This record gives sequence, C-alpha cells and structure tokens, in this order.
Amino acid sequence: MNDSSFKALLEDLPVFWWEVDEPWQVRERGGGAFADTGTAQRFLDRMRQELADPGHPPQDGRWQARFDGRTFDVSWPLDGSSAPSRTRGLAVEVDTHPGAPRRYAAFADLVDLAPAAAFIRDRHGRYLWANHAYAHLYGTVPEDVVGKFIEDVDAPAEAAQFRALDQEILTRGTPVRHTLDYRRPDGSAGQAVGHRFPVRENAHTCVAGIYVDITDHLRATVQRQEAEDSLQALRDHSGLPCALLSANGRVVQASSAAADLFRLSLPDLVGRRAHTLLAPEPGLDRLHRRWNGLIARRTRRVETYAVLIDAQGRQRRAQLHLTTVGQTTARARHVWAVVTHHSLAHEAHPSLTAAQVRILSLLAEGSSNGDIATSLNLSRQTVDYHLSRLRDLLGAATRPALVARAYVLGILAPRAWPPRSATAAHPLSTA
Repeated sequence: MNDSSFKALLEDLPVFWWEVDEPWQVRERGGGAFADTGTAQRFLDRMRQELADPGHPPQDGRWQARFDGRTFDVSWPLDGSSAPSRTRGLAVEVDTHPGAPRRYAAFADLVDLAPAAAFIRDRHGRYLWANHAYAHLYGTVPEDVVGKFIEDVDAPAEAAQFRALDQEILTRGTPVRHTLDYRRPDGSAGQAVGHRFPVRENAHTCVAGIYVDITDHLRATVQRQEAEDSLQALRDHSGLPCALLSANGRVVQASSAAADLFRLSLPDLVGRRAHTLLAPEPGLDRLHRRWNGLIARRTRRVETYAVLIDAQGRQRRAQLHLTTVGQTTARARHVWAVVTHHSLAHEAHPSLTAAQVRILSLLAEGSSNGDIATSLNLSRQTVDYHLSRLRDLLGAATRPALVARAYVLGILAPRAWPPRSATAAHPLSTA
C-alpha cells in the first residue's frame, strides 16, 4: 500500500496523524479522529506540551494522552517519513477498541429492543448500526444490515430518496421529521413516520433516524373510515329512522328519516336526550328496565314498543330494535335504536285499558257484539258502551273505521293473526 492509499484508509478511522518539521511546523495532518481543523490543532498543541515535558514521551516514544474526554494511544516518532527533516506522529483513540466500555450501554440496549426502527449511517450511506425493529422492516436481522450500503437493502428509487434525505441532514445539521414510503419484504407498500438527525459517531458527523411503522395503523384507519362511510350511506338511504344513543340516553348520531319522524332538523335532534322524545306512557318503566339491561350487558338486543312524540306534540306508536355497540367494556357505551314500524301521527288520547284493546282485537277478527260479550264474560250493554267510547277516542264513526284506526294508530299489531295488541309481550298473546 502506498502512502496516499494509507492516508485515505485513515480518513474513516478514529485515528489522527501528523507530520511536522524540526521547529514544529505542521506540514501535513489527517485521519478521522477529529471532524474540524480547530479540534485537530488543539490536539497538536497538547502533543507539543507533552513533548516539552521532560518526563514525556517515554524513551520508546509511546504513551497515552487524554483529550476532550477521549483517550488516545500516541506513537512518536514514527519511521518512514517522506523527508529526512520531517517527523510523523500517530494517535489512535482507545475508546473505539472492541474491548472498551460502552457509553450509555443501558440506553443503547433499550433502543436496540425498542419497537421503533432506528439506524445510524455514515456520510457514504453505509450502515454503522441498526436495531432489531429496523432490520425487521427488511425481513432480516441487524447483523445482515450493518456494513451494507443503502443500495444493498433498498430499491434504486427508494435508495436515491434516502440518500437525498441523508444529505439534507448533513447539510442542514438539524433534525427533520419525515414520513417515508418504502417497500416491505412481501412487496407491499409501507409507511413510516419519524425523525432523521445528525449524530457524532467515531468523530464523524453521521445520520441517525428513528421511525415508527404506521402502515397497519393507516390501513386500519382507512378501513374504519370506509366502514363508517358505508354505515352512514346505509343509515341515510335505508329510509329507516335510526339513532345512536349514548349510555345516558343522549342522541349521538341520527338518520335524516329519524329527524323527519320527530319533525326536527338533524342538528336539533343530535344531542337531545332520548326521554324528551317519548310520550309519558305506563310502559315507560318496562322500557327503562330493558334499557338498563342493555347497558349492563345482561342482553345485547331488545325488541320493544314505545310511544314517540314529535315537535308538534303528536304521538305515534313505534316498534323499536335496540342493539348495543361493541363488547370491549363491562358496560355498553352506545346503543343503536332503529324504528322498524310506526303508526300514523295522532293527537294524544287517554291510554286504552286492557279490556278495550281486547275488544278491538275481537272486533278486528270479525266477532259480533254478542260474540265479544260472550268471549269476555261481559254484558252486551257493557260491550256497546266500550265500542261507543272507543269510537269517540279514536275518531271513528263505524265499526270498520274503528278497526282501521286501531291498526294505523299502532294499537293492533299489523302483521299478526289472530289480531292482537301491538304491545303484547309474546307473539301468541292476545293482550
């Protein structure tokens, strides 16, 4: 190896060499131990002081020197100078030897096993260090990354991008936050976000980076957004009145059909307490108990009836399907309420008695007044009175009109035969 080749080799090593003439005039110097000429000159001044001390250097021309917290093995003089009147010296940093204690070892071990991908590259694009998370991005281990160049592990287009980023860091000398696109070992696209910043490694300015792989997070975010968009489209275009209710019964989301049902604008419906949308009915206590069972996760879905009241005070009986959302907590946080059937809106009227509802169901079945009286063990006059009262309450002039009104007002179940109450607890129940 000639002299110039040897000097080039030392440029990347933690070594400092110098060549001076007899009056200590520096002719040449180099090596990779110091990144700037000011530090190198201070080291040379220190060496001149060492040589001026009668006790230094030892007779064999070798000793150790401490400088800026670093330890160097110094050799002086060295044979083979390029001119008889010149003398060479060589200083090798001891702390870089494999057996030297590691600085910040606990931190290095932490980063090495951290889930964030981290690396250090020199100015030539060669990997000096990489942790397990970084190597995992390429489907390998750190030992197979260290020592390689960017082009050895990345595709040409990505390698060019990474080199440009490295150069930006070396030029600016300040950290930069990046979002990077890269190719995973299986060929799929990946994204990572993090910082790239300058560091001092073996007396050289290098580029370090620490990144978090956000590919799966972005994919989950996109899938969630697509699911929410699909749910919103289904909610808005199904025509069904539906609302998402919080555990304390507040409307969180609602469809336009639900807003129309209550004769409210959508912004006015969202945020409203659900109990303000229910008419005061004897069945409310039962509805509250079933709601509490949903929130406590004693059941996941409930089918029930309720009397809804709109902004104009008009009522309608509605069939409700209540379903809890999610199963990750001990108590349900949200419930979807869907109205699958509802009656015509009508003015409020007194609640019907069980006997009156039973009379309406028998009337709808085709029974005469005498048949109804026999079935219910009532007198004919009592049945006539109830029918007259029902015509007044429901605004029906005839028996057929009374049956029709019982159906459109949601008193009788529209899809049941024999006719029965819409609020019957069991499908075969007649009351």
